[in-house]
Amino acid sequence: MPLLASRPLPLRQGPAWAVLALLALLLLALLGRLDGAAQAAPAADRHPLIQQLFPKATRIGEPLADFPVTPVYQLSELLGYAFESQDLTDLPGFSGKQIKLLIGIDTQGRFSGVRVLDHHEPVFLHGLGPEPLFAFVDQYRGHSVRDQIIVDSGQHRESASGPVFIDGVTKATVSVIIINDTVLSAALQVARRQLEGFAQPAAALPKPALYQPLSWDDLRQQGLLRRWQLPLATVEQALGRPLSSYPEWRPEDPDTALFAEFYYAYLNAPLLGRNLLGDAGFERLHSSLKPGEQALMLLSTGPYAHVGEAFKPGTVPPRVALEQHGLSVELRDLNLGNELPLVLPGAPAGSAYHLLRIKGRAGFDPASPMTLQLNLNLARNPLIGDSARFDDRYQLPEALFDRIEVGQVAKPAPLWLGLWQQRQTQIVVLVVALALLTAIFVGQRWLSRRPRLFYPLRWGFLLFTVLWLGFYAQGQLSVVNIYTLLLNLVDGFELTLFLYDPVIFILWSFTFVSLFLWGRGLFCGWLCPFGALQELVGGLALQLKIRQWRIPDPLHRRLILLKYPILLGLVGSAFYSLTLAERLAEVEPFKTSITLLFDRHWPFVLYAVLLLGLGLFVHKFYCRYLCPLGAGLALIGRLRRFEWLTRIEPCGAPCQLCRRHCGINAIRRDGRIDYDECIQCLECVVILNDAQRCVATLQQRKRARQDSDPRIAARVIAADDASP
Repeated sequence: MPLLASRPLPLRQGPAWAVLALLALLLLALLGRLDGAAQAAPAADRHPLIQQLFPKATRIGEPLADFPVTPVYQLSELLGYAFESQDLTDLPGFSGKQIKLLIGIDTQGRFSGVRVLDHHEPVFLHGLGPEPLFAFVDQYRGHSVRDQIIVDSGQHRESASGPVFIDGVTKATVSVIIINDTVLSAALQVARRQLEGFAQPAAALPKPALYQPLSWDDLRQQGLLRRWQLPLATVEQALGRPLSSYPEWRPEDPDTALFAEFYYAYLNAPLLGRNLLGDAGFERLHSSLKPGEQALMLLSTGPYAHVGEAFKPGTVPPRVALEQHGLSVELRDLNLGNELPLVLPGAPAGSAYHLLRIKGRAGFDPASPMTLQLNLNLARNPLIGDSARFDDRYQLPEALFDRIEVGQVAKPAPLWLGLWQQRQTQIVVLVVALALLTAIFVGQRWLSRRPRLFYPLRWGFLLFTVLWLGFYAQGQLSVVNIYTLLLNLVDGFELTLFLYDPVIFILWSFTFVSLFLWGRGLFCGWLCPFGALQELVGGLALQLKIRQWRIPDPLHRRLILLKYPILLGLVGSAFYSLTLAERLAEVEPFKTSITLLFDRHWPFVLYAVLLLGLGLFVHKFYCRYLCPLGAGLALIGRLRRFEWLTRIEPCGAPCQLCRRHCGINAIRRDGRIDYDECIQCLECVVILNDAQRCVATLQQRKRARQDSDPRIAARVIAADDASP
């Protein structure tokens, strides 16, 4: 079934300009609505904001000369310190610009509050609005730098001990992860420098040459492998009631006197890692760790495991935590338990086994005492539960390590590496989809001869682009990405900025390469979620038999130029004011329709719905005339090396069939394809290879039949003479 087959109705220039004028007025209204969207505190005087962080303050001191913090006092008593995140960490936000925060901590290391000074996160500026961002940072108040703070884990939050769970923000996952990392990194630096009990000792590195074969019992006896047993009576005493009161406590052996039994070990040391995992496993582990990262092995052999049935691989196990020097050290599953089993003879069979990552920023010192914590939360019924915390203190032998100065420790792994690991499944699905799309384009001649295969594949891919790539994986490219790249090139190119979102990075890389092969069409016709949504709207119009408006060719040729000054205005405004450029970028309906799923203030929704509604009458109206991203891709696409779409001599002279069926109107009267406008839907290639539709092929068959049988020729001539 062809993508567009309805006969267009002529549209005079007057109504066309009226539609564009209406869209322009709506855009102006949106820009007015955005005046208060961006939130930035003035940089000149922070005292009023610091006073908000410390309501009891009577005096705000001068910033320290040797460290970028401001002491805050109540009379002569030190209340704590206020500091700005950009002075202590250079972690950029998702937009490429730093998220500037004012943070306050008291003398006990508790957060007195966090305030947003300035940011350029698009989803908060002109999408969700600033309120969800402010609500997110407000959650830090009252928590300690010592706490294990986990963002949006979805776990039970009403426990008196254990990790602290704070709610994330839907549609802004990357931004809030960056904010959390920024807050904790900056606060830890201040606490270790200014507060008592937070000082970081000299770090230690495991001796790489220290190794000898040891058995499981040898490792235990030498204090290398830790065994922690938690008796049933101890747990019941802490909870204040028998474990039979809790429905979820159902041990396989009801007569057991043991509640939990754990074995854990530090794997970076060859004496432990090589013995437990074997040489190949030890090398595989180190290849999975980033510079500065460390790993622990944790094995549960008792009735109560260190993870529950709902635990998701690759996440933070909420039942256990690690603490050192009074500070929480985040443990995150490496998701390698199945790949790297324990190979050491004598290792017991366990109910749960995980290899856990310790990030480089955690400041973990393996040669110093550490405490493994079990955070127990048991529900008596759906409304009432009890919690308790149990600690096991452990220290590895000093002989395993070489002491070094803290400044010599390997640089912590960048945040983007963890984000890529968290989205491994999305990365695999995207790479497979891009490989399939490449195969479609390379084999388009073969595929176009099989329309019964081509059309379901085409429509199926468009559905995938809208539902999975757009709504689920948030893989909508934007003109904002273009001027972010340009600004980054001016400021000094930094690749890390573009690695925070692996889906966007892979998609941009693939699109950039494809521009030199096929032009803009591969992205605009197959990989743009909003473009695919418009294509589906056009298909709906076909099913509803809605007649299409035919815009006169002279007017069409002028209208398609509109998107280029829009692109120029957006890019130019970015160099003048990034905030202004972010507002003007609302000409793109992508954020409203794809990122926020139309959950936004009504003027934005009306604008996006109006554009989609126009697509019922003018195929891909927005893509044709307004899309600045398409304009930018078209400019780069002019450097393409090939013209893949087949043309033959009768195309355009006299045959106009492909031109009439081109929904985007990218085929000229002379048969030439305008690659700046073509979305590579391949409809013209399908027609050209269809012996029942291509006029040139039908004429050749007609002539062949005439030459082979004079009687047929006479009937054909008579039929031609009788036809109008």
